[in-house]
Amino acid sequence: MPAPSVLADAVRAATDSARQALSGVDVPESIAENMALFLRLVRKVLEEYDPDLRATFDVLLADAIRANADEAEETEGERAAFADLEKIIDGLDEERATLIMRAFTAYFHLANVCEENYRVGSLRTRESAVPTTADEDPINDITVAYRQLVDECGRGKAIALLNRLEFRPVFTAHPTEARRKAVEGKIRRIAGLLDERPGLAGVALAENERMLLQEIDALFRTSPIAHKKPTPVEEADTIVDIFDNTLFDMVPEVYRRFDDWELGERAGTVPPVCPAFFHAGSWIGSDRDGNPNVTAKVSRQVAEKFRGHVLGALADATRATGRNLTLDASSTPPSDQLVNLWNHQMEMSEAITARALEVSASELHRACMLVIAERLRATIDRTADIMYPDADAYIADLRVVQLSLAKAGAVRTAYGPLQKLIWQAETFGFHLVEMEFRQHSVVHTRALDDIREHGRWGERGELQPMTREVLDTFRAIGQIQRKNGVDAARRYIISFTKSARNVADVYELAHLAFAHEADVPVLDVIPLFEQAEDLENAVATLDEMVRLPEVQRRLEQTGRRLEVMLGYSDSSKDAGPTSATLVLHATQAAIAQWADENSIDLVLMHGRGGAVGRGGGPANRAVLSQPKGSVNCRFKLTEQGEVIFARYGDPTLARRHVESVAGATLLQSAPSIEWVNTEATQKYDDLARALDAASREKYLDLLHTDGFAEWFSTVTPLTEIGLLPIGSRPAKRGLGATSLDDLRAIPWIFSWSQARINLAAWFGLGTACERLGDLDRLREAYDEWPLFTTFVDNVEMSLSKTDERIACLYLSLGDRSDLAQKVLDEMALTRRWVLAIVGDEWPLEHRRVLGPVIRMRLPFVNVLSVTQALALRRLRAGDLTPEERDALTYLILCTVSGVAAGLQNTG
Repeated sequence: MPAPSVLADAVRAATDSARQALSGVDVPESIAENMALFLRLVRKVLEEYDPDLRATFDVLLADAIRANADEAEETEGERAAFADLEKIIDGLDEERATLIMRAFTAYFHLANVCEENYRVGSLRTRESAVPTTADEDPINDITVAYRQLVDECGRGKAIALLNRLEFRPVFTAHPTEARRKAVEGKIRRIAGLLDERPGLAGVALAENERMLLQEIDALFRTSPIAHKKPTPVEEADTIVDIFDNTLFDMVPEVYRRFDDWELGERAGTVPPVCPAFFHAGSWIGSDRDGNPNVTAKVSRQVAEKFRGHVLGALADATRATGRNLTLDASSTPPSDQLVNLWNHQMEMSEAITARALEVSASELHRACMLVIAERLRATIDRTADIMYPDADAYIADLRVVQLSLAKAGAVRTAYGPLQKLIWQAETFGFHLVEMEFRQHSVVHTRALDDIREHGRWGERGELQPMTREVLDTFRAIGQIQRKNGVDAARRYIISFTKSARNVADVYELAHLAFAHEADVPVLDVIPLFEQAEDLENAVATLDEMVRLPEVQRRLEQTGRRLEVMLGYSDSSKDAGPTSATLVLHATQAAIAQWADENSIDLVLMHGRGGAVGRGGGPANRAVLSQPKGSVNCRFKLTEQGEVIFARYGDPTLARRHVESVAGATLLQSAPSIEWVNTEATQKYDDLARALDAASREKYLDLLHTDGFAEWFSTVTPLTEIGLLPIGSRPAKRGLGATSLDDLRAIPWIFSWSQARINLAAWFGLGTACERLGDLDRLREAYDEWPLFTTFVDNVEMSLSKTDERIACLYLSLGDRSDLAQKVLDEMALTRRWVLAIVGDEWPLEHRRVLGPVIRMRLPFVNVLSVTQALALRRLRAGDLTPEERDALTYLILCTVSGVAAGLQNTG
């Protein structure tokens, strides 16, 4: 091992050159400085823990950086450095390797904080540079989109489109967040400390660094692997945390920022223009497709958690707002409606009104608000005499207070704090999120067969446990609707919808669950089309579905509103990423045309994931590339795992995300955008057909090769990922299949990502481009067709995280050189074509920040990846004691967590 001083110099030089030698262009200065700061602090923590451990960390980092100095053409020196890296890692025992991997994992979490800090700082800088006299806020995509609609459609049409606007993120418990909750808390505190540093000096700066060291030391010493899988009720805490830390205050801020630019000086003094368009949904505690841990009892518990929490937040906010309404009757006389409200409150509870009057003798607005807050507390406890029946009744009382204040001239109070409360209530209701129930179509079929054999109540023999659970689920939905409101639990999604019969089954089961028809809950049954064949037959299925009497009645009640869900994950696993992208686009266009012809107010729900193979990528760009009529100012998608924390963990970034997606959702209805999407889709229809056929043939050839499923599970950490305690749901649906068909898309994609291959994002595209053989045509499509542009950019991002040398380490774990060569050849071919289409020499070269930052990360990720591959080799070799097997498995799980953090995507 080199002398410490020489090693220190080498590490400093490697760190300084990482952003230049690795990326070719400098990363933003603040990212480089903060990453250098965290590297210094991590090394200090390791030095305090064990100087030899720190020295090993330094050697591995230096070798990894030397091995990755130039991606264009691997030199002899880079090959030697990579070999040295392998040799050192292979010589570590499991305990020491695990500690090193925990250090690298901790550093990746810190690197993510650096990038988040840069994004927040950049956004603040850009916003501060916008003059308040500007016609629109160029940083706020909603104002930009609205002004474009005014220009293209006129103000009347623009307002009508604005009032239709809906953004509906649906938070799921899909197990793609490889980071522990305990780790998340430390990351938040570190992010806060980093944000404080620019304004500190002297003793304060030294104290900040001491606290950073304290948190980093705890982060390193905390196992990245949780001790047990979370229960579905515990998974609901993800939403509660995001609500508390971000959503509750951030969402009304989004509405207010639009009003500030649209109304100018009148903002906050007149009724608002911006509607409450953000409505979150949730599958947590209600998605039972293949998850036996989600039961009717669990759904009731989760719904109650959401109800109690949002009511508590609204009660606290109402009380805080009310206590500040110290406007007395002489300056702000109450309206007749407010006096009537007060009298009604007195009739409900003399005790509560007396307490309110004690502290608000001549301040009736204040007294009424304090009583409203008490009624919310009573609603939590279900105190029948004074509780609110629903959120609408609460909002109605707030509006009485608001209008009374406005009539008395206190408009800034009326349309300031009171309006914020109203927006919060309109957004979150008494349910916080709208729970959406999901079950596999096969389960419904089996339940009905069981009921027909044994009778509705089991009078001809005992019903199967699954059948009883299905019936109890509908009873749970009814109970949740009675307590939390109909919107709290009215959506029921059918996985693997094959025909209208699957929809009819749900309505039949809902009626069979109750003895009295009046108890049957309101249901919007949503077909989920997720396999390629089902997507291609979607319109025919919908044609049959809308003829069902139950669906016709519901269409009459909702103004012919109908929701349809499209699955990106299984369609991609089923047909390959290129074909899935094109089939989904064609299906959306066909469904949109069908909806227009049948006067259906269509809402398409996109079952997207964080990874490219599951429809991931920037959501705003995805919206703008959708076919005409498929959005109609309403965008709904699933948000899960690492995506939830990345998009909603920081208030500033969350606001930016919501404004970006909402702006794109609004803008998608602009005639110019519709024209571009329609014209480009028609122009490149022949190209799409050619790419679809060739890529699908190549993809299916790989999957249908004999022994592929067994080989896949050998050359990736599929089995080990299934051991991660990151979600309550199993990796398989458990409906009886034993092949890739039954494997969920998440572990399929997660495994390829860990192996640094990312096959699920690109396989087949290279062959399709090669067979087409027309680079000019592909470049033209990339320039003109938003769908193709977005897809190719996402593939390029995925390729930027691959590494052929590391891929070879994984592929060598299986004794199938033919399959390994197929993967490597297609990776090289796809990379060559994508770079040629985009015009880059290396992946993401044209991305000023993202490209360099990813390249700067790769040496650190490579250390973890090599360690994981070598540990898998030992594990696959067998002949281990139980203790050795456990130690290797834990090491692998630590690297899985670290690679996920380093690449910032899992499944």
